[in-house]
Amino acid sequence: MKRSSKIIFTSITSLLVLAAMAAVAFAQPADGGFNAEAIKANGLAGNYGIIALAAGLGIGIAALGGSIGQGRAAAAALDGIARNPGAAGQIRGPMILGLALIESLVIYALIISLLLVLKVG
Repeated sequence: MKRSSKIIFTSITSLLVLAAMAAVAFAQPADGGFNAEAIKANGLAGNYGIIALAAGLGIGIAALGGSIGQGRAAAAALDGIARNPGAAGQIRGPMILGLALIESLVIYALIISLLLVLKVG
């Protein structure tokens, strides 16, 4: 695939995702208007959908970023070991430490998402 077609495809996909998110963000409630008094009286009752959306997007982005980061780290380490097999012991330790730190970030995102979901429920 040519570079220009990749850029165009990525741009169109990004615009479609942003348009879908904007439609959800600016959607009007069923009663036809914004009722500030009801939201103040009920606390977060009017924002449950937004909290659930934030939890889903948070864990999704964290999982995607973590998996991409772990894949790149493992690929770089294996590439280094393939070029210099004698340095395998020196490469393996820092790679495992880096993978553990990447995974801890994903676990933190999972915990925050669970807290948000429990706040909704």
